[in-house]
Amino acid sequence: MLRRHAQRLLRTEDALVPAVVRIVAGAVFVSFSFGKFLNHAAEAAAFDRYGIPAPDETTYVVGALEMLGGVALILGLGTRVVAIALGLNMIGAITTAGRIEGGPVHLGLAPALLIAMVYLVWTGAGARSVDRRLEARLRRS
Repeated sequence: MLRRHAQRLLRTEDALVPAVVRIVAGAVFVSFSFGKFLNHAAEAAAFDRYGIPAPDETTYVVGALEMLGGVALILGLGTRVVAIALGLNMIGAITTAGRIEGGPVHLGLAPALLIAMVYLVWTGAGARSVDRRLEARLRRS
């Protein structure tokens, strides 16, 4: 039964478009995660301005989610689960920073990434992904 659920979660077609979407989105998430660590004080101050609780700690949590989630997307590892987490992160960005500051990042890029995450939850990882290999291995065994 657990194997059947794992297969369903990992199932994906060997399609190129989902692979491109996840790799590009993953790279964007990783690049934005660096600021949460390298420019932590400014990022935490922004989180505080947006009304996010425990802004210092939350900045680290969001940075870790974006970095680890971005790398997982690039690899195509746990794509659907990671896309849900990063999609929720984008909803948070839109409803906090987007509401307070607006701008092309919070009201342009964040919604585009949210759409990309919904797409990846729907399609799965696509071609050349760890998910595809794991699903094939589960199917054989």
